[in-house]
Amino acid sequence: MSALVQTYSDYFVVSQKNGLSQFQTMTAYLGGSAFQTVLDNPVTAYRQLVQQYAKDAAGKAVDPKVASAEATAVFKATPVAACLSGLVPRIIGVGFKRVPKFGILLGLSFFLGEDGTISPIAAFGASILSAPFINPIRMIEKQQRAYFKTTGAEKPIMEILRESAKQNFIPLFRGSVPLMGHSCASALLGLAGQPKLQKYIKGELSQYGVGTFTSGLLASAAVTPIYVAVTNPLSRLEVIMQTSKIDGKAIGVIEACKEMIVDSKTFGMRGIFRGQGLGIAKGILSLTAFHQGRIWLTDGFRNHNIKNGSYSPPVGSA
Repeated sequence: MSALVQTYSDYFVVSQKNGLSQFQTMTAYLGGSAFQTVLDNPVTAYRQLVQQYAKDAAGKAVDPKVASAEATAVFKATPVAACLSGLVPRIIGVGFKRVPKFGILLGLSFFLGEDGTISPIAAFGASILSAPFINPIRMIEKQQRAYFKTTGAEKPIMEILRESAKQNFIPLFRGSVPLMGHSCASALLGLAGQPKLQKYIKGELSQYGVGTFTSGLLASAAVTPIYVAVTNPLSRLEVIMQTSKIDGKAIGVIEACKEMIVDSKTFGMRGIFRGQGLGIAKGILSLTAFHQGRIWLTDGFRNHNIKNGSYSPPVGSA
């Protein structure tokens, strides 16, 4: 019991290595995530509709231009509702999704002895272990937007939960397999890779007056095309599997892959990479917003710790 109390107390102790307690580090990650979620939600919603409308009412694949036009029509008809669709579960998900993900990530990083950096090992472990917590939120988010074209409104969260409860909530875990791959790429490139690249860019361009925000934007722009190229097909699989009717037949990974293969045979690479351009735009916005929000909070906590005497920065540090 005493060991548990000691561990709990250590969670709030300011480290003299980076000037933050574990609690402050976690809070900065969650704050950055909330900031990102609000800013990128309209792009997230539009991209899902572009990918979701890949088939017509008869189940046949349609040209990506037609899908984009249908998504645009939905946004023009109900701009506010469409832009805010799925935002509530995403904001709630900052807690339900990010606490397990960032908790596991930072916990693994701590036990691996990493000093303020995220290694690929910690990123990979967090992406796999956090998937059961993340998937239900993503499923609810996508189900809310799934019927905009026919109803013009979000599907209520309680209705989604009631339908899932009839099947012991098993439908909430549709799409878990592609999610693990998506989450792994996100963690490796977004959480582990982007900060290192940003630090390098800032060091190289600081003499030209490039600050934290600009270096973060440049790092996100460099990482995002790689990230989107890896995750866009996985994101498409998630959309196929998670937007089918909850009380209908579930679409498995193999069936979703077959649907993408048919799409690629009909429309070539455009069929596979529907929403690719939107994904790049969303990725740059999301990564920049997340890391900038995290950095703002991190700097604020560190300055607070300096003022109250709980942290003394090394002599000569900036």
